[in-house]
Amino acid sequence: MKKVEIYKLMDLIEDVKKLDELISLHYQLGNSDFMISQYEAKKNKLMGLLIDELASPPVQSTQSYLLIKMLLNKYYPVKPEDQLIVDSDISKLAAAI
Repeated sequence: MKKVEIYKLMDLIEDVKKLDELISLHYQLGNSDFMISQYEAKKNKLMGLLIDELASPPVQSTQSYLLIKMLLNKYYPVKPEDQLIVDSDISKLAAAI
């Protein structure tokens, strides 16, 4: 992987981290749902770009998929009620997308 690609990934991760901190701050302050939803939409967009970059052929590896999993676990933690997902649930989720 080239240094340029590494720096691009690091910048994306840093941007997601900053947005996540802003979202937490707005929740703590009890600010409007509109601002929170705007930050969450931007975070989702950046996470999508980050996942696309990590899954692209020049970077694609077992390590990149593990990093994707770690990022998803950190920024989108699973709620206890959603923890057990069976194959039929995965099919329903895929159909909903």
